[in-house]
Formats: sequence, structure tokens, C-alpha cells
Amino acid sequence: MAVSFSLSPEQKQIKDIARRFAEENLRELARLVKDESDPVARAELARPVFEKAVQEGFLKALIPQPFGGEASSGVDAAILMEEWACYSPDFLISLAGPLIALAPVYQVGTPEQIERFVAPFLTDHGAPLAAMAYSEPEGSANFAAPPPAAGTRTVAVRDGDSYVINGRKAWSSHLSGWDGDGPDLMTIVCRAPGGISLIVAEREHLAGRIEVEEHYDLPALRGCLTSRVRLRDVRVPAANLLGEEGQGVQLVHNAFLGSGASIAVFAVAAMRQAFAVAFEFASTQNRGGAVPIIDHQSVADILATAKGKIEAVRLLGWRALDAVVSGDPSAPELAIHAKILGSEIGYEVVSELIKVVGVQAYDTSNPLFGYLCEAFAYPLIEGSNIGVRKRQLHDLFRTPGYNPLSASGLA
Repeated sequence: MAVSFSLSPEQKQIKDIARRFAEENLRELARLVKDESDPVARAELARPVFEKAVQEGFLKALIPQPFGGEASSGVDAAILMEEWACYSPDFLISLAGPLIALAPVYQVGTPEQIERFVAPFLTDHGAPLAAMAYSEPEGSANFAAPPPAAGTRTVAVRDGDSYVINGRKAWSSHLSGWDGDGPDLMTIVCRAPGGISLIVAEREHLAGRIEVEEHYDLPALRGCLTSRVRLRDVRVPAANLLGEEGQGVQLVHNAFLGSGASIAVFAVAAMRQAFAVAFEFASTQNRGGAVPIIDHQSVADILATAKGKIEAVRLLGWRALDAVVSGDPSAPELAIHAKILGSEIGYEVVSELIKVVGVQAYDTSNPLFGYLCEAFAYPLIEGSNIGVRKRQLHDLFRTPGYNPLSASGLA
């Protein structure tokens, strides 16, 4: 099969539709969110737009076709993500909760589990939320560590035909739901009698059993409600266990492949927007000189290097997401590269572009400040580069029979 990097007519249509929605809805939402100081109020600002996105079919576009949705291509997803992340990456993170929370359901869910857990996200109305309750306030880089190490501290105790879950979770988007009673679906990483496991709690199990300890006030991604919560005696049917007890470690790793690859796309969006600001500034501003500053080699060099890195990260993100969605064996390595390289290059490029504008960028009213804050988040979220992702890559390199050419397809 020939390799082509040209967008098909259908992909161009995805780009146009996504850009239209972003310009008509997300641009203004981002402005409102920036001016609102309360985290809960910021999240509520997004709800009408969220409902509109669901109505227009964007949520179903995140569910793979074999499970009733419309997602068929990682590149298609990347095109949509970039257009939206240019205006409101926090809105995209909120809407895309099912990408992580449902990934283990697709992998090991029974037919009954798949039908029941996926159904709320095939709707064309409302604002259904999903969350992967993975991170804990004490840290989760070593979530799989067995006792006596702390590891995952959230515990699921078997009680007849149910599990009773207690523990604290943090950082995942919309753990508290819209109203404090939880999302429509929460995939909980917990320690069951048989080891680290994943148990799905539905809203009926969560309501009245979630205590919000804090809503974080983030410097960027501000419209994405991010909280620390305590789960108190959440009683879930034993039939909601995904796979077997003790299978959770690998399921968690696999669940974060798509989100890790997506970080490259988020980084591209921040770089793309920052480049547009810096390029416009350099092309129109003389700053007291005789010619626009883009005519000076030092400025032109920054722009040239930045543009090359943007294009390279975009292609890596496309390749990684394509591998994840298609089930390519190279997906784990490519997703980790996209996460690490994409996020670190993103921060580096935005930082360099700020130098083109100079001191005027050192102001919260300047858009470059916002893009820098976004880029600063990407090495930290979806598995921090140092604590999680580079260790995963190290483990992959140590796998017996690892071939350095496998990810490229040239082995």
C-alpha cells in the first residue's frame, strides 16, 4: 500500500467542519473561560458548547466504529483535535474523556459491558462525561507497586456480588461530573484482592458517594474541571470488573496509548498558534528599525527552526495515532515518542517564539503567555515524561528481542 501524506477530500471536510465549529464556538468560549476566576463556573461555561458538540455528532466521532461510533482513522482524529486544540484544548480534553475511560472496555469488556458502558456516549443530546480515575494525590508513577510499597491506595473490597471502593483520586478531568455526583462513567484503578484492577462505576453508583476535596485552579487548560475527590463506600456490581482481578496494570498502560499520542497534536496546536502570533509580529513590526524584524537573520532563524519542528511533530502525532487506532504493533513505542518528543518540543518552540516578540510577550494579556502555559502542561499530563513515559520506553527497550527498526516498519 502506497504511503501518502495528502489529505483526502473526506479529511479536508473534517478539517473544515472542525475549524468552523472551533471558530464559531470555541474561540468565544476560550475568551469567557480566561476571564472567569472560579473553576466550577469555568466548567459550566463549557456545558452549552459541549451539548452542541454532542448534538452535531462529535462525541460519536470519538467512539470506534466496531463499537457503534464513527471513529475509523487516527489521522482523522488528529485533524479534528488540532483544529479544536488551537482554540480550546481544555474543552477537547473534557469531551474526549471516553478515549481513555472506555479503552479498557473495548479491549476486554464482555458484549454486555460494551453495550451498556458505551451506550451513553452514542447519544446525540445532553453532555455525558467519562473519566479514568487513575492518579492519586500521593502520586501514581508507581501505581503498580506491590505491598509493602504504597502503589495504588484506592481499595476495592469484595462484598457478596459487589465491590465496595474507597480511596482518593485526582487530576483526571471531570471526576466530580458536572454537579459533584460524578460523571456518567468512571473507570476506577484500584487494588482488589487479586491485584491492580479496573472497575467501572456508573453514575448511579457514584451519586452521593463522592466528596470533592478541591477543584484545582490551573494556569492553563482552565475550562477543564480538574479535581481531587474522595470515593466513600462506592458500591459497584462485581459484574463491572473489566477482565480479571490483577489485569489492571496492562489495561492502564494500553488505555493511555491514544491520549499519549494525542499530546503531540495538542503540542502542535500550541506551536501553530504561537508561530502565527510571532510570524505576524515579525512581519509587521520594525521596532524602531528600517525594516521588519523578520529581515534580521536571528529572528528568521527562530521562525525557520520552529516551523520545521511543528511539521515534524505533526507527522509523528499522525503516525502514532494511526498506529493506535489501527492496532499496529508499533503503537506503544510510537505513542510514547509522540508524548515525550511532542510535548518537550512544544514547550521549547513556544519559548523560542516568545523571544521574537520580546518583553511584550511577558504579559498575561498576550496570547503567547497562554500558549506557553498550555505547552508547559503537556510534559506533565497523561503520564509525566520523567515519572512515567521515559520509564515505559526504557522497559520497552529492555524487552527481549526488541528491534529498533520495528516502529519504523523497516525491520
